[in-house]
Amino acid sequence: MRNAPVLLVAVAAAMAVSACGTTASPVSAALAAASAKVKPATAKPGTAKLSPASVRRDATEPTTVIGNGTAASCTSQAVVAAVAAGGEITFSCGPSPVTITMTATAKVVNTSARVVIDGGGLVTLSGGGTRRILYMDTCDPSQVWTTSHCQDQSEPRLTVRNLTFADGNSTGHYFDGGGGGAIFARGGRLRVVNSHFTGNRCDSTGPDLGGAAIRALSEYHGRPVHIIHSTFRRGVCSNGGALSSIGVSWVIRDSLMAHNRAIGQGANPARSGTPGGGSGGAIYTDGDQYTVKIYNSIIRHNHANEGGGAIFFVSDNLTGSLRIEDSTLHSNRSVGFHTAGYPGIFFLGAGHPIVIDSTIH
Repeated sequence: MRNAPVLLVAVAAAMAVSACGTTASPVSAALAAASAKVKPATAKPGTAKLSPASVRRDATEPTTVIGNGTAASCTSQAVVAAVAAGGEITFSCGPSPVTITMTATAKVVNTSARVVIDGGGLVTLSGGGTRRILYMDTCDPSQVWTTSHCQDQSEPRLTVRNLTFADGNSTGHYFDGGGGGAIFARGGRLRVVNSHFTGNRCDSTGPDLGGAAIRALSEYHGRPVHIIHSTFRRGVCSNGGALSSIGVSWVIRDSLMAHNRAIGQGANPARSGTPGGGSGGAIYTDGDQYTVKIYNSIIRHNHANEGGGAIFFVSDNLTGSLRIEDSTLHSNRSVGFHTAGYPGIFFLGAGHPIVIDSTIH
């Protein structure tokens, strides 16, 4: 957030908190009912039918199958090795749900063109409350530089689907800005399908650090991160209790974000005498020209110590846009500030948030 004076003026203008927000027809009752029943590892987050393109699997056979049919055969070491090797990864851990507690972070090697991790709806990868779970960074020389433009390269393409990420923790990891308790992804492309994130954490303070579940940076050619049919619960970070990014666009469909918290203090830029942070209870985004599009989703009961109990959106050059369609945002508390008329949202961008057939209160 480089234009601090602009933001401070906007914050002052937004301090008038309204009791009601923009409203239209609510999201379907069926989606709300199904979302309330979501359980980590196995349950589905919404009722909207996904298009075949959203859930398709590659026609090729898996590159790596982790496990030999028993839970004991599915180990952290096997996950780390498979992710480093790249390609498509599936699991054979038996017929029951299994939790793999990671003893090391699984890291994508940048020579991989594609990494697809498919948990089959039965696998939880856990950080055990002590470590980040999955990492990709095209600008990290330890993962191999493959181009002269690491901040804008098309590969690796990382997809996670049918997985649960639980209790990841990136606290103390500050390379490229930190954040991303479950997944840190810089460069290439990231896509998340039918996956669940619960109890993930990152550092508790910092003005621009965030993403208890996911931190995304430098997506190829400014293309969006896609979040499809996924849930984010009980994430805690300085900013962005679920998602966080700088200069990255997002498309979020058929998803649920609930009970996430931004716990920093002092906002961004940090007020004098504070460590900064505390914005974007669920989603924290910053940058110049980028977009956030939310479709058929529910964002509820999230909390920010500063601004944007649900969403904090700042486009420094006022070109970015926020679109919310067929969605419900409710009970997202902004202790410090929000944009008048949009409870739970702080928006500084082109015009006003675009809200279609949605309820915000």
